[in-house]
Amino acid sequence: MAKTATKTKKKYRFFKPREKKLNRSLAGNGILFFIMGICGVFMALPLVMIINNCLKPLDELFQYPPKVFVRNPTLENFTDLFTVMSDSWVPFSRYILNTIIITGAGTVLHVIFASLAAYPLAKHEFPGKSILFNMVVLSMMFSWTVTQIPNYMIISWLGINNNYLALILPACQYGMGLYLMKQFMEQLPTSLMESARLDGASEYQVFWKIVMPNVKPAWLTLAIFQFQQMWGNTGSMFLRDEQLKPMQFALQQIAAGGTARAGASAAVTFVIAAVPIIFFLACQSNVLETMTTSGMKD
Repeated sequence: MAKTATKTKKKYRFFKPREKKLNRSLAGNGILFFIMGICGVFMALPLVMIINNCLKPLDELFQYPPKVFVRNPTLENFTDLFTVMSDSWVPFSRYILNTIIITGAGTVLHVIFASLAAYPLAKHEFPGKSILFNMVVLSMMFSWTVTQIPNYMIISWLGINNNYLALILPACQYGMGLYLMKQFMEQLPTSLMESARLDGASEYQVFWKIVMPNVKPAWLTLAIFQFQQMWGNTGSMFLRDEQLKPMQFALQQIAAGGTARAGASAAVTFVIAAVPIIFFLACQSNVLETMTTSGMKD
């Protein structure tokens, strides 16, 4: 028996899985970092040019060939922008308030509705579940220009044209948010929710106290995407009254002023790009953090 056991061990000894070791050379790492550095420079170059252009005087803005870096920095472009906005018959603070209402409400409601709709699709079984999810995925294939006319007809039929709701309500139904939240919620162990139900928690308590805290990186990422989209919305399709229009509409009108407003236009470009970047930097640590359920399995 001992000899048989010894032969068996020798027989299966060669089938022991071998550990794979990463074979990296110093030269390979150098090439990899060099390529990544070039890609990083090209991605950061537009942002660098936006920052430098808003600080350039008019003679440097019209210089040919254009220079990337500013030589004589000035704040006259922002002064011109403030002067132009002060001459408007609608106060600039009104544009800012409209933007805060539209962007804030659209972002928050989209995250809430996308999460509420994704939870049953990810963690419950019901008839027609796959059909509903396939419809959501199918809706992501169409460009916004394809659905522009149907959206306008629906908004007009609801009677909310020329109203904040004309921009806020459509923001609640983007399929990308539902898809992202559903895929992320599927990674959560079902045992967490079952344990909460055994302790007497309702479905709403499970959703708000178990699911949402664990998918925080997902809904913060979704908030960044939605904030960027709502921030860039001019509302020109639905809003007719000047007192209801967001700041983006006013800034684009200034940027379309031609050569005389080139400096103010450069400042407008900086303002449009700066706010989404600041919002991303504020949420970056939470977006990149590891899920609390990382490595857990049912």
